[in-house]
Amino acid sequence: MDVLMHDVLHWYRDLMDNKSDPRVKNFFMLSSPLPTLFLCLFYAYFSKSLGPRLMANRKPMDLRKVLVYYNAVQTIFSAWIFYEYLMSGWWGHYSLKCQPVDYSNSPMAMRMVNICWWYYISKFTEFFDTLFFILRKKNEHVSTLHVIHHGCMPFSVWMGLKFAPGGHSTFFALLNSFVHIVMYFYYMIAAMGPKYQKFIWWKKYLTTFQMVQFVAIFTHQFQLLFRDCDYPKGFMVWIGLHGVMFLFLFSDFYKAKYLNAKRRRREAVEVNGHANGVYTNGKVKHLGNGDALLPANGTNKGACMPVLDDEYVNSNGLANGFKDGYFKEGVLSTNDAILNPDSSSSSLHQRKVK
Repeated sequence: MDVLMHDVLHWYRDLMDNKSDPRVKNFFMLSSPLPTLFLCLFYAYFSKSLGPRLMANRKPMDLRKVLVYYNAVQTIFSAWIFYEYLMSGWWGHYSLKCQPVDYSNSPMAMRMVNICWWYYISKFTEFFDTLFFILRKKNEHVSTLHVIHHGCMPFSVWMGLKFAPGGHSTFFALLNSFVHIVMYFYYMIAAMGPKYQKFIWWKKYLTTFQMVQFVAIFTHQFQLLFRDCDYPKGFMVWIGLHGVMFLFLFSDFYKAKYLNAKRRRREAVEVNGHANGVYTNGKVKHLGNGDALLPANGTNKGACMPVLDDEYVNSNGLANGFKDGYFKEGVLSTNDAILNPDSSSSSLHQRKVK
């Protein structure tokens, strides 16, 4: 046993001291994987257990203004990271077919190293997405998809930064940063209130946009399986598998939240169309007391960023977004109301902006 432990320790020290990039040795949180691993594990524990328990007997916090500023900062931060990745190589210097890591101390190589570190830090700032969900007691948003997506990214980026800060797999960070510009900008506008919703009519394409990102990532990575390239094959496979995993997770989310929602709307029309209400041309007429009112544009529950819910009608009348018994298109922010299909209650569960 002692021999085994000695061999493991020797392998670990050799990996950290001799196989890693010496340029990042003194970077914050780069000397050891343990701080990053601890924060990732604590994030998962806090998100699914500790956080909801701490908020169980507390009122949801009103964070509308905080979310507007937070998403604005994240939009700017993501835009700067995207720009730096372009200027560090991807704008005219890197090859999409094969790009080895430049381990030199040239200005451009060090610029790439620095932006890789900032991208790593950005994965921790995204933990606030989950924190805001929990503080607003929107625990249904903290799905397995959400926690996996946020929880594994810092450690994955740490490994790339430690051993290969630059080169082929930074295409993943470049594309991911661009997607986050769009996502955080959308959530900023959504958090600003109903009167701004007309500017984000394209919200229904966001999940598709994310899935296209993952296809581009694993396609770009796995091309190295069929060509010679002086880039670490292990990192290529690791990043490519991330793209595959997230594609399947987001595909399941898309089917559950969009395709199944459309099926439920059709069923609602068949069941309630003559007696209580009709769904036509993107509008939902007020159904009778206790009937399920379904949103016109699907849902975005479980997505990655903090957003605000809209108010829906309850069993006693109309609420925000309704007029004369009809749902007004274009007033919803990201997350539409979700009804509890297993509830024995005869009334519609109402969701309000927190």
